[in-house]
Amino acid sequence: MASPHSEMYSLPSHLIRRLNQICVAQFATAMSDAKIDLTPVQYSVLWALEAFPGVDQASVAKQIGYDRATLGKVIDRLEAKSLIDRQVSQLDRRAREIYLTSEGKALLQKAHPVVSACQDKMLPGLSPQEREALVELLTRVTEAANAETTAPTFSPMKP
Repeated sequence: MASPHSEMYSLPSHLIRRLNQICVAQFATAMSDAKIDLTPVQYSVLWALEAFPGVDQASVAKQIGYDRATLGKVIDRLEAKSLIDRQVSQLDRRAREIYLTSEGKALLQKAHPVVSACQDKMLPGLSPQEREALVELLTRVTEAANAETTAPTFSPMKP
C-alpha cells in the first residue's frame, strides 16, 4: 500500500509545481550563462511589450497572466534597468503607456534564442511528438482554467 506521502508525487498540482521549479531554475541558468539579467516574468513582460508597445500595466498583466499589483514591482525593476519607459498617454493624462527602450529591445533580441534553446531541456525524456502532445494538453487545461484564476490572460492564449 502506498503511503500518503508517496501519493503526493502523483498529484497534478505537485508535479506542475515541481516542473515549474525545474523550468525556472533552467531558465535562470541559461540566462546566467548568456550573461543576461532577466527573470522569466521580466522576459514575459518585455516580450508582451514587444508585441503590444504602448499598452498600460493592466494590459501587460492580462497578456502574461500575472497579478496587477505584483507586476508593478516587476515594471519598476525593468524601468530601473532602463529596459522600459513609461510615458503619459496622449489620450488620457492619467494613464501611463509602457514601451521598450532601445536597451530593452536589444536585450530581448539577445534573450529570445537563449529561451528557445533551453525549451527542449525543460522536457527531458519526451520525444518530439510527446512534447507536442504535452504542450497541447497544457494549453487545453490552462485555457479551461483561465477564467477561474485571479490573473486571467486574454483569450485565446494560443500563439
